[in-house]
Amino acid sequence: MTSRPEGTLAQRKRQLVADELTQAALNLLAREGFDAVTVDEIAAAAGVSKRTFFRYFASKEDAVVQFLAGMGAGMRDELADRPAQESPSAALRHTVWCSIDACAGHADRALRVVQLILWTPALLARFLERQAQWRDVLAAEVARRLGMDPKVELYPQLAAGMALTAFHTVLQRWSDSDGVEDPAELTDRAFAVITPALDTVVRSRAPGDLPSPA
Repeated sequence: MTSRPEGTLAQRKRQLVADELTQAALNLLAREGFDAVTVDEIAAAAGVSKRTFFRYFASKEDAVVQFLAGMGAGMRDELADRPAQESPSAALRHTVWCSIDACAGHADRALRVVQLILWTPALLARFLERQAQWRDVLAAEVARRLGMDPKVELYPQLAAGMALTAFHTVLQRWSDSDGVEDPAELTDRAFAVITPALDTVVRSRAPGDLPSPA
């Protein structure tokens, strides 16, 4: 996953260099291990100087986390595009599955990257920080879809948190199994567990109560 180039020519060039550095970091770190690779080696693999690397990223962790940069916005956009009357569980399952498929959809290389992130404490900490940010973004979209005030209702944050817990759990099981377990089946199993809680809000409302998103 890379960020979509946009903006001015200078911004697009900057994004291209950042993406190349991220790809170089992911390739090296997934193959050699996080502690075995230096910034100099990442810069050399990307064809730039160490000084150039530090213009874009403060650390190896930052270069890898760039891989995750657009995922939260992507989840929000997927959720916003779901049909207005779709149940929360179905809308969130689709949202989560799109991100899981983006992570797990490229076989061996993607598996090594996911394992690198989940099995390296420094990277896992950054990944969890990102998920906390995504929870707020998803909660705001859940609240918008259901006509709730996220500052009053508990449901949006809880629903977003459950969906992201499912996302993380599926990736963890898939990576721990070394790619043997099917991420689509794992996603179905995860949502089978949380669907009753996610759809409580629908069952508690009268038919037709769910508003059309503004």
